[in-house]
Amino acid sequence: MSDNPAFTQIKETIDKNDIVLFMKGTKKIPQCGFSATVVQILERSGVDYKDVNVLADPALREGIKQFSQWPTIPQLYIKGEFIGGCDIAREMYESGELATLLKDKGILKAA
Repeated sequence: MSDNPAFTQIKETIDKNDIVLFMKGTKKIPQCGFSATVVQILERSGVDYKDVNVLADPALREGIKQFSQWPTIPQLYIKGEFIGGCDIAREMYESGELATLLKDKGILKAA
């Protein structure tokens, strides 16, 4: 795993940021509906996050799938933990589980 330069870049990005969204496009200009949905969820949650455009780097695009052992993009990480993709993020947001997780991790202040 450490021999892959993309893995090193991915791990450093995850370690340096509380929330990371590996996505198609950017948070300002998502390039797919699934990425746009997760951006909306994070924006509505009122949290800061790092967006990583996997379309800009084919090695990163393939590397993140291998790193997480998850076949699709977007991929959401919170405090180093892989959360999942669009469907999981949506379900967690709708159930309130995402807000609870963000509070438990000290990212979102209790209202």
